[in-house]
Amino acid sequence: MIVPEKQERIKDWFDKTYSLRGQSYLRPKEAYQILINHLKPQSGKFLDVACGLGRLVSCLEDTKLEVFGVDISGVAVQKAKKAVPFADIRQGNAENLPFKNNSFDYVSCIGSLERMIHLDNALNEQKRVAKSNARFCYMVRNSENFTWKLKTILGLKNTKGHQGAKSLYEWKSLFEKHHFEIINIYPDQWALHRLLQFLSFGILKPIATRKFSTFIPLKYAHEFIIVLNMKINE
Repeated sequence: MIVPEKQERIKDWFDKTYSLRGQSYLRPKEAYQILINHLKPQSGKFLDVACGLGRLVSCLEDTKLEVFGVDISGVAVQKAKKAVPFADIRQGNAENLPFKNNSFDYVSCIGSLERMIHLDNALNEQKRVAKSNARFCYMVRNSENFTWKLKTILGLKNTKGHQGAKSLYEWKSLFEKHHFEIINIYPDQWALHRLLQFLSFGILKPIATRKFSTFIPLKYAHEFIIVLNMKINE
């Protein structure tokens, strides 16, 4: 796998992070099940780009899907292969995916698209390997959220891991430029799940089907969960 220098630095950061922190770096499985519930995959081939240790992939074990994952981190791939042996996990660059054209019915990329150096290249690759009627799910960071603004002011952004963010308008514009049809956009509510669990002293567990009604406008959500199709006529 050929990885340009800047991507090599990101790869090294993830290798070290997964080596030192392992599963503790990630959200629990329940958080990824929420994303699966939004995407609603039925049958066919599913690709998780930047699959990490395979947490989202693990939610698909008892489905009719043929599941694939790809990640730039060799450490992540090694651990994911052990954690989700039913899936085909490969090491690869998101800007040069190791899959054939028109292969997948579903493509996900969770918490990682904003870390990619050339977003246009990454999205073009994901479209290339997807079928014309494929459905996509992304979770992306919001630059208009208070937490991100505070990190920016305090200089706490993870530059080694190439942490980035965009506003709701910027994300919508990017996907529309790439001829995606936006099906739905949801606010990521995992922080509320965790808060409820904390306030109940662990009695109330996270439930993937639980949705909270809030007065916070979507544009200020911590992260966005975006479900899309490719525009078939384009």
